Amino acid sequence: MHPQRKKKLLLILLVVFGVGIAVGLALTALQQNINLFYTPSQISAGEAPEGTRIRAGGMVVDGSLTRATDSLEVQFAVTDGDKQVLVAYSGILPDLFREGQGIVALGRLNEDGMLMADEVLAKHDEEYMPPEVAQAMEKVNQMKRDADAASGY
Repeated sequence: MHPQRKKKLLLILLVVFGVGIAVGLALTALQQNINLFYTPSQISAGEAPEGTRIRAGGMVVDGSLTRATDSLEVQFAVTDGDKQVLVAYSGILPDLFREGQGIVALGRLNEDGMLMADEVLAKHDEEYMPPEVAQAMEKVNQMKRDADAASGY
């Protein structure tokens, strides 16, 4: 093999190797920062990983909000119209947070299936609902309509 071709081949192999390492490192870093969205039904079914940071959303169940008297800790239930998941949060809730409204909570599931949230996001206005929450609730409503149609109601 000609020495000039050997140098070019070596250079190409080094570039390909370097790009491969860079892509591998980027994918590893991105995988650690991905927050997948889960509905309360998926969390109740055990589909959401325990201990991994996730996003969960739905409507805050009326009457489920409880506040600690001596701290900023709150607990509330979130539903997608089918199942409910308890959420625990320590901090100041957004101004637009209230029962019966759509929210998205970011946090980790504990061994009891409770979401230990480190961030709670409330919807922006009366018409807005996070797209993931709207899709999940529509899916549950469609399943209920299909079940009612099959049973003859």
